[in-house]
Amino acid sequence: MEAKQKSEKFIVPIGPQHPALKEPGHFEFTVDGEIVTNATARLGFVHRGMEKGVEDRNWTQGLYLMERVCGICSHVHAMAYALGVEKLANIQAPPRAQAIRELVAELERIHSHLLWLGVAAHEGGFDTLFMFSWRDRETVMDLLETITGNRVNYSANVLGGVKIDINDAQKDALRRGMDFLEERTKHYLKVVTEDETFLGRTRKIGVMTFEEATLLGAIGPTGRASGVQRDVRVDSPYAGYPDFPVNIVTSDAGDLEARFVVRIKELYESYRLVREIVDHLPGGDLTVKVPRRIPEGEVISRVEAPRGELFYFMKSNGTDKPERIKVRTPSLCNWGSVLTTAIGHKLADMPMILAGIDPCFSCNDRLVMINGKKTETQVWDWEDLRQYGIEYYK
Repeated sequence: MEAKQKSEKFIVPIGPQHPALKEPGHFEFTVDGEIVTNATARLGFVHRGMEKGVEDRNWTQGLYLMERVCGICSHVHAMAYALGVEKLANIQAPPRAQAIRELVAELERIHSHLLWLGVAAHEGGFDTLFMFSWRDRETVMDLLETITGNRVNYSANVLGGVKIDINDAQKDALRRGMDFLEERTKHYLKVVTEDETFLGRTRKIGVMTFEEATLLGAIGPTGRASGVQRDVRVDSPYAGYPDFPVNIVTSDAGDLEARFVVRIKELYESYRLVREIVDHLPGGDLTVKVPRRIPEGEVISRVEAPRGELFYFMKSNGTDKPERIKVRTPSLCNWGSVLTTAIGHKLADMPMILAGIDPCFSCNDRLVMINGKKTETQVWDWEDLRQYGIEYYK
């Protein structure tokens, strides 16, 4: 009887090649009618070998390689890398450079959150909101191009500081841009909290309690929407954040609506920080000299990417090339929350729940695969592991 029930399970596969997915990821949703009873994910389709590739490049070349782990988060990857190298070399970038690093990081956060807002709205069928938010995203992309020369992969960082400065004309452009975007953001917050059709797809959907978020290790806006007060910019300030601190934004609701609200309210905080940095930008140099050979040692570099904590482990053997660099991106930490909150919801809710963590597949390029037969000595509960997206292959 049990075997018969198992054979009657209906599994809906999505991906890795699918018109609704911009990047390859494979999901399997077990459904009972329209209700999802189990969910698994398989990643690793875009493994690019960047951690290994950086070992064949010198420390300066590695900066530009790791910047390309993710286009939307390119600046924070380069900043995490630069901060780690500077820590190994026992040097510190000048205050003006640190403030500019924070400035570009907050502009990148605005860019990322507006992009996500459009993608999430599109997944829910709200293409008008998608087009509005992406139209306004051009404002911050133009500002980033004005400052750095690039709309993606800004290359603002160098080892020991930054390669760009902010002049008076750019300061005025930044102020005008923040004023415009703040008015538009008021409209977006009104839509996601008052539109009845939108609330039907987000309110009380994909609820993750504080306890579940803590257990699953949810980070970034995904965790903060469930009341987790964790933000690297606040907990362990870096770059210019000690001088221009952040006010953490959280919510206790834990549903999709809360994830929208937290990200949109974070935009207001970014607008405030950009204005404050522009008005009180420290004087001084932009760089300090960094030795070609980095002293032997190991460091951990942590920054807050738009999606959550970005973690770099860096090891130097005293030469001009890194011995080992390990990157843990925030999307990897949040996948467990998707697979857990999906259970009990309708299949039609899955696109919004998936988009709710702002996933980045190219950042992940990692896969956990456990091979072999289960033995009495193993402590793993394979059915429990499946709900976190870890497959057991017999």
